[in-house]
Amino acid sequence: MSTQKPIRRVTVPQIAARKGGDPIVSLTSYHAHTAAIVDKYADFILVGDSLGMVMHGMESTVGVPLDLMIMHGKAVVRGTQRALIVVDMPFGTYEESPAVAFRNAARIMKETGCGAVKLEGGKRMAETIRFLTERDIPVMAHTGLTPESSHVMGGFKTQGRDEDSWPMHEEDAKAVSEAGAFAIVLEGMVEPLAAKITKQIAIPTIGIGASADCDGQILVLEDMLGLNPKPPKFVKVYGDLGNQIENAVKSYADEVKDRSFPSAAQTYT
Repeated sequence: MSTQKPIRRVTVPQIAARKGGDPIVSLTSYHAHTAAIVDKYADFILVGDSLGMVMHGMESTVGVPLDLMIMHGKAVVRGTQRALIVVDMPFGTYEESPAVAFRNAARIMKETGCGAVKLEGGKRMAETIRFLTERDIPVMAHTGLTPESSHVMGGFKTQGRDEDSWPMHEEDAKAVSEAGAFAIVLEGMVEPLAAKITKQIAIPTIGIGASADCDGQILVLEDMLGLNPKPPKFVKVYGDLGNQIENAVKSYADEVKDRSFPSAAQTYT
């Protein structure tokens, strides 16, 4: 009989309980093999609709369909054992009404096996968040720079540069917290505003281009690995995979051309 304890996934209540405690570690992942690596270190993994831009060459996240999110969500769940998996609800799947949001969120959770969904928006989405959480669907909120609203915002612009706008952002964060969200992503927000919101609300804040005072941090995996030639200002690049992959491909191409690959070590006798 094995004496190893079964690996248990991080739960939504465990993330919520980290408010003001040890920083929450998070990254995005879109496929099973990278998720298996991230799973060793992340408290939760976000299957973000950023996959539309990162993996599928889209100009924004607006064109990402629900079926694509579900497909990638399944892969990440299959590749992990420990981290809480959160799947983004793409544009057009939750804004129409709370009932439509529930139908699509339930489909995401049933088909992927994820532990929570994430949606963008502040006060305007509070009713939907409450509707979902009252029906046992855990919701992570997302305010500040919300990529699905980039067309309305006029692009990917840092939020809170005008201090007169701070009350609006504070009200958004408070509204989703009171509506039942278990955590909130603060994206592309000036540092003092993000730090202030973190102190004001009862749920963990997850920063991306926000503040070190947030209860946790998240980055797009491909950005921090050096696969994006022009990462946003808020990204710290921890690897150089872009150049490593290019050098590896070049070496392979050179060896195929000079017939040094495959050698005896890679062929059968």
